[in-house]
Amino acid sequence: MALNCDIREVNNYSRKNYFYADLPKGYQITQFDTPICNGGEVKIKANGISKAIRLTRIHMEEDTGKSMHDQDISDTLIDYNRAGTPLVEIVSEPDITNGDEAYAFVSEIRRLVRYLDICDGNMEEGSLRCDANVSIRPIGTAAFGTKVEVKNMNSMSNVRRAINFEIERQTLLLDSGQTVDGETRGFNAADGSTFSMRKKELVNDYRYFPEPDLPPTIITKSYIEKIRVEMPALPEQLYDKYTLNLGLSEYDANVLIEDKQVANYFNALISYTSNYKAASNWLTVLIKGFLNENALEINDFVLEPKTIAKIIELIDQNKINHNSASKTLFPYLTSKPTADVEKAAEDLGLLQVEDNTVVEQVVDEVLLQLADKVTEYKAGKTGLLGLFIGECMKRGKGKFNPKTVNELVHKKLG
Repeated sequence: MALNCDIREVNNYSRKNYFYADLPKGYQITQFDTPICNGGEVKIKANGISKAIRLTRIHMEEDTGKSMHDQDISDTLIDYNRAGTPLVEIVSEPDITNGDEAYAFVSEIRRLVRYLDICDGNMEEGSLRCDANVSIRPIGTAAFGTKVEVKNMNSMSNVRRAINFEIERQTLLLDSGQTVDGETRGFNAADGSTFSMRKKELVNDYRYFPEPDLPPTIITKSYIEKIRVEMPALPEQLYDKYTLNLGLSEYDANVLIEDKQVANYFNALISYTSNYKAASNWLTVLIKGFLNENALEINDFVLEPKTIAKIIELIDQNKINHNSASKTLFPYLTSKPTADVEKAAEDLGLLQVEDNTVVEQVVDEVLLQLADKVTEYKAGKTGLLGLFIGECMKRGKGKFNPKTVNELVHKKLG
């Protein structure tokens, strides 16, 4: 549903027979001619261009063992721990034209499986994997060239590297009058190259036939509607909400939706405040900075969204200034997360002076003591304005409203 696929009601399973060491029983249970999903698309943005990558199918099958070609000098080793584990395979149409688009595609899939709580999407741990089929053709030619499959890429950056290498390798072969062999190749992360593993099997070599031990899986329309109701807001929907409804920039929206838990925190935060830009800034700058410094995830953050909203409220009400809030109040609250925000600001001496006569008195004192600079200012050296304001704020010890100081200094200087 997240990818707008056509969902099959009756799902049958088949046995895919082939001789290879990663499946010792000699066949793989898969969906051959009845994939659970047909069609659909993944929307990506790469190099500033948005496009939709069409999907051919999504089917369920069992995983194979993991072949390891770099653990032993003379032998391939097989890890059978994951053999038989159920997995979902997504097959795209040939709409991806370079490594950057492939990187964006895998990134979006990873973000989706995390939003949908399917898995953690960690390629390094094998919970998300990508095989890249690469073929090239002369510009203006409709027919695709010979397809080469690249495996064993354990990061999104390696997917991009492997594809770019393979495009260059195949181009050099064809330009020199040679042919590209249909084969399965591995990826060497050390130097970014690919290497031949085995020749590609043909589909008829697999000898598919119905799996006799499994009945069909029936997906009813009522079940589909039940899932639709339970679906969380997806990144694309949140992006539209943040940019169109809340008025945030594209950059801010993309930072917020990158991680589901960050988006969840932001959604909770804006239920307490309507200053959406301030909420975004606090989360993406100050809170994220705190998390990075302490090697924490957002779920481990000690301050509740309503606490951050209260800080924003105090700033909006001119009770404290942003500088004091970010540099003094915020660190204090992270060490005392249950403290009352306004009382903490008061105890720390951060509440701004509301009596403008006190502020005006300090402004008068500063301008009197810096009379020679005032003369220079009035003679045209307007860059001194910051000096006057800075000195007033310094004497106010963070308790003066910068806007009030600015207005009074301008007024006194004429």
